Amino acid sequence: MTATMSQPRLSDLRALGLFDARVPRYTSYPTAAVFQPTADGAMQERELRTLDPARPVSVYVHIPFCERLCWFCACHTQGTQTLGPVEGYLDAVERELDRLRELIPAGLRMGRLHWGGGTPTILPPPLIRRLAGAVRAAFPPDDRFEFSVEIDPTMVDVARIEALAAEGMTRASIGIQDFDPEVQAAIGRLQPFETTRACVDTLRRAGVESLNMDLVYGLPHQTEARILNTVEKVLSLAPDRVALFGYAHVPWVSKRQKLIDEDTLPADEVRHALAGLAGARFRDAGLAPIGIDHFARAGDELAQAAAAGRLRRNFQGYTADDCDTLIGIGASSISKFPGGYVQNAAATAAYLQRVNEGRLAGARGHAFAGEDRLRARAIEMLMCDFAIDLDRLDAEHPGASRALESDIAGIRDRFAPAITFTGRTLAVRPGWRALTRIVAGGFDAHVSEGVRYSRAS
Repeated sequence: MTATMSQPRLSDLRALGLFDARVPRYTSYPTAAVFQPTADGAMQERELRTLDPARPVSVYVHIPFCERLCWFCACHTQGTQTLGPVEGYLDAVERELDRLRELIPAGLRMGRLHWGGGTPTILPPPLIRRLAGAVRAAFPPDDRFEFSVEIDPTMVDVARIEALAAEGMTRASIGIQDFDPEVQAAIGRLQPFETTRACVDTLRRAGVESLNMDLVYGLPHQTEARILNTVEKVLSLAPDRVALFGYAHVPWVSKRQKLIDEDTLPADEVRHALAGLAGARFRDAGLAPIGIDHFARAGDELAQAAAAGRLRRNFQGYTADDCDTLIGIGASSISKFPGGYVQNAAATAAYLQRVNEGRLAGARGHAFAGEDRLRARAIEMLMCDFAIDLDRLDAEHPGASRALESDIAGIRDRFAPAITFTGRTLAVRPGWRALTRIVAGGFDAHVSEGVRYSRAS
């Protein structure tokens, strides 16, 4: 078999680094790996005070608690079997919100709200109502307000879903990963299909109009037959969106991943095949591919944003959110301000100490300087559209094409089979888009020495 411009051979992808490269997922630029403690609460305060009240903000609330700790997960989470630590944490979140309310300009409103974790549905209905009310008191909802919540079907019930719906939840993001029992056992996440289906039915009955489902390829014991079986079960649940993430095996970051037997992980080329099979089945079922790892039905907001060139990328992945500012609440949450990023103290104990002392929780971050903004936009264009329109980039950041000239030349030379350069547009060919993260890395001026990222495949 010989390669074509649209359908590369595995050897072509290997030659360009797909199965060796370790690169960021570029949910931000610069990435969190380069954050420094010099961008802390003081920067956070300056940025909050100078926000434009005419422009709504997005708000992210992190709930870092789980009753079970899934072995594959690399998020900042901790286990608890009681509500005591959760209630103490909410006390601190309310203090943080009170402090933010003192700093933000009058009239600032919230366009989007997302609760992530951990497991937000560890909160019983009274705590759901308490947290939602505290957030609204600090950030009144805008007219176009949307509210999404990450849901663990094994840790939710009718009362919790009804409480979330009553507080305005418009989208639920359901963690699935894989429905095969052997795969689930190998990652410490037992979740029967029937339990997930009951959760979906309850969400639909509660009036939640948009459902996202998260799957992961590259998990232990996954095979082509198993992942296709999972995909068919997911399709039977009629999701509006699907995220198909590659498993990032980073046990040097997440110690619990050491519980996973590395000998049971699919080889890199098998991972690539699993992603391709699952993606093809979603496309055949009518879900449009969005970026490198999402799929959405034609009427979904994400598909509409992608078709109109309005797709964006943030710490939750692909989004249609057009808010300029994202304010992170809770331990490890990252805020994106016009002037840069600030991350709250990552460890829950450190977060609690800062907030309970009356301080802002920001502990590290990055202030934009030099070419950061234009490089961030170039990388976002690649990750969202697989192309950089230099005329559009110059209009947003005058002089951008000159600043990136040498990077573009290097990318064209290194990735010649995978790249087109027509007129003033640099694009990744359709069959070669698995390389997008690596290509985006060619514009990264903040590559950190000694940082080990996940594999690109």
